[in-house]
Amino acid sequence: MILIAGLGNPENKYENTPHNTGFKTIDLYKERFNFPEFSVFESALISKKNNVILIKPQTYMNNSGIPIKQIVSYYKIKIDDVWVIHDENKLKLGELEINKNIPASGHNGIKSIIERLGIQDFVRFRIGINNKEKHDLMDYVLKPFSKKEQEIINEVIYRTTSALDEAIQNGVEQAMLKFNIKQ
Repeated sequence: MILIAGLGNPENKYENTPHNTGFKTIDLYKERFNFPEFSVFESALISKKNNVILIKPQTYMNNSGIPIKQIVSYYKIKIDDVWVIHDENKLKLGELEINKNIPASGHNGIKSIIERLGIQDFVRFRIGINNKEKHDLMDYVLKPFSKKEQEIINEVIYRTTSALDEAIQNGVEQAMLKFNIKQ
């Protein structure tokens, strides 16, 4: 069983913000690969098809680890099969990087997951949001993208769904080789 968690914040006002790139990726993946509608499981929205569970934690970013831990425990999912999609300010806007076993580097959603799982050895699909402008990071990640930024993000979200499919079909390492290309 593979758990694919997209991180974000549940309120509509956060829908098109940098912090919700994980949610947007899950939504597009669900649509592209014909997953069923979401249902509520504990404090998350989930959609399950074959051996893949898509989740959108509904606890806000800083507590993302709570529902992920609940689902990992309930379905007895191995850490190698926990994949997390999130925004990454250390990457240029529009970049995608797939990593495993790396520290949170200041991302509170990832910190929460590491704390709850007790390990950082899970797969991360990191979507670059850094537009190279000076800004307060907390303010920036919670404000909607500009029109130009949204176009760039929409493209990388689509690419990320293709990377997820590649990882499911041929393994995470193959997806890393194919999609970890700097722009």
